[in-house]
Amino acid sequence: MHKAGQLGLCARAWNSVRMASSGMTRRDPLANKVALVTASTDGIGFAIARRLAQDGAHVVVSSRKQQNVDQAVATLQGEGLSVTGTVCHVGKAEDRERLVATAVKLHGGIDILVSNAAVNPFFGSLMDVTEEVWDKLWMDKEKEESMKETLRIRRLGEPEDCAGIVSFLCSEDASYITGETVVVGGGTPSRL
Repeated sequence: MHKAGQLGLCARAWNSVRMASSGMTRRDPLANKVALVTASTDGIGFAIARRLAQDGAHVVVSSRKQQNVDQAVATLQGEGLSVTGTVCHVGKAEDRERLVATAVKLHGGIDILVSNAAVNPFFGSLMDVTEEVWDKLWMDKEKEESMKETLRIRRLGEPEDCAGIVSFLCSEDASYITGETVVVGGGTPSRL
C-alpha cells in the first residue's frame, strides 16, 4: 500500500476513535433489548441501569426496599428512559422468581442480566472484617487516600466508570469478546 493510502486508512481509523470517544457512535446500541439489573437503585447498579436505558434498553431495576425502587424508577423515567422496577432480595428465591417474572410479563423476556448485588468493599484481610464493615462503612479518609496512592489514575472510581463498559459488553459491538476479564480499576495492578 502506498503512503497516501496508509494515511487515508489512519485518518479513517482516527476519526472512528474520535467519534467513539466523543459519544458520536451509533444511537441506541441496545434498542429493543430487555435488561434486568439487580441492586440497581443506587451506586454502580443505578449507573448501569441508567446507561443501559440511555443506550436504548428497557430496564427492570430492583432493590430490597420498595421506596428505593420507586425513587429510582421515578428518577429514570423522569429522564425519559424506559424503566420499571420491583422489590428483590437476591438472597430469596421467591424474590428472584418475581423479578424474572416481572421482566418476562412486561417485556416478553430478558436479553441482559447484570448481577450487581454485593456487599460494600473492604480492603485488607477478610479475617479482619468487623461486624460494622459487614453492615456497610467504608468512608475512612486515611484508607481512601492510601487507596488513591495505589491507583495510577490517582482517584477512586465513580459508579459511572463501570456503566460504560457494561453497556459495551452488552452490545453487538462486543459480539466477538468472550471469556475475558475486563478490569475497571483505575490502573490498579490486578490479579485473579
